[in-house]
Amino acid sequence: MKDAEENNNFRIAVPSAFETVFSHFYFAENKTAFPITKTLLPSFQTILVFNFGTKSSLKSEKNSTLEIEKCIVLGPIKQAFDYTLEPNSEILVANFKEDAFYRFFGNALLTHSLPIHPDVLIAENCFSVLWEELNNLSDTKERVDYILEFCKPYLREQNALTTLLADFKEENLNPIKAIASRTNQSERNIQLNQKKFFGYTIKEISRYERFLKAVEAIQKDIQNDSKTDWLSIVDQCGYYDQSQLIHDFKYYMNISPTKFLKFQSDICSSKAD
Repeated sequence: MKDAEENNNFRIAVPSAFETVFSHFYFAENKTAFPITKTLLPSFQTILVFNFGTKSSLKSEKNSTLEIEKCIVLGPIKQAFDYTLEPNSEILVANFKEDAFYRFFGNALLTHSLPIHPDVLIAENCFSVLWEELNNLSDTKERVDYILEFCKPYLREQNALTTLLADFKEENLNPIKAIASRTNQSERNIQLNQKKFFGYTIKEISRYERFLKAVEAIQKDIQNDSKTDWLSIVDQCGYYDQSQLIHDFKYYMNISPTKFLKFQSDICSSKAD
């Protein structure tokens, strides 16, 4: 990261009342005279981005560029993309947890058509009005508090099935089979609801979590100033071999593990610590 004077960025925790809705908020601004480009790691979260000041932009893995004028919904973020903060731009990002996008907007299956302006999803211009209100506030914490208060009327209660899926922590069991048995439902029905409420399948998130484990192991080596042992990472993260590890890095980030190591300082994660 650039130093704080050039690229001020930080995470903002959410109150406990909203901990099943947002993992955190993220703020970043560019006070330099030059554009700052970063790569955002896949997080499998859906994000709501508010842009203030100069327009920001993002580039997908297909190299299509999208300008963020006021606010936009993206996700679930399944592959890395670049975003650029132009001089005098700032962004505030709300990171939805698990089924929270469905609870807010009503249909996670719409994520195949994202990015999209959030007003399209709610069928009223409330987010344009919200952006205007936020733009009049200068303090980031005030903006976060305003967003949290705004979202209360829209949030649906988490249903029993999504609670079971979100809270499932038994690593040695298949969550689809276990929950189907527990609720006397078919595995197919649980799979469909997983996709509907979360926007991704158990297979997709399991593969991503394996990849994330590898990323965290590499980052730990960097922090400890240790040489990365790729065979050790393959073993401890559950990969068949090194080629499978390389394949996942290219799938999620379009770069090899060694390039990730080299350009680590330009890569950000939207996952909460």
